[in-house]
Amino acid sequence: MPLKKHALTVDNVIFGFDDGELKVLIVKHGEGESRGHWGLPGDWLKEGETLEQAASRVLLDRTGVRDIFLEQLHAFSELERHPGERIITVAFFALVRSDAHALSVGKTELDARWVNVRETPPLIFDHDSILSKALARLKHKVRHEPIGFNLLPEKFTLLELQRLYEAVLDITLDKPNFRRKMMKMNLLISTDEKQSGVSYRAANLYRFDLKVYRELTEQGFVFEV
Repeated sequence: MPLKKHALTVDNVIFGFDDGELKVLIVKHGEGESRGHWGLPGDWLKEGETLEQAASRVLLDRTGVRDIFLEQLHAFSELERHPGERIITVAFFALVRSDAHALSVGKTELDARWVNVRETPPLIFDHDSILSKALARLKHKVRHEPIGFNLLPEKFTLLELQRLYEAVLDITLDKPNFRRKMMKMNLLISTDEKQSGVSYRAANLYRFDLKVYRELTEQGFVFEV
């Protein structure tokens, strides 16, 4: 039996980093069987639209940002993944900088919020599995690619960078050892500026060297913990 016209969806796992926590964007549905329940933001694939275009549209609608890190994750086609009808979804995951978005609620949604990635409420359908797979992919990428550029503000402290790695990998890193590894990669450039508006000793601010960042992204590396 052929699939219905509207049998293909996209779902986005949108990661952000704020206050030392890795967060994911979830939405509360306002229609259908899933009304009142939390899930990942997604939508039907529209006619004349590619999967990547649909995922980018969902991302833009919820965060107001475009041209950011977005990567296809996996196709989920289990027969019973959606109650009542056969729907296949292709999941994407995105990385959004904490200072570069304005959160919006979709037309059929009641609420949208950032939550700690390890403290999410039960999600609809197979969205818990989708989130788990996306987190595993992110853990792999942070150890082989310099993804911090996509999650941190333009200027950041070494402690913020360390906390990002700790939040993604769910571990505690040795501070001197972490800083030594980062400096050895020649990835960071000092801005000759310090934090402002803090009650403690202001730390130095850094930014990423885009040339080195692109080289490391293409060549890859292994971050040993």
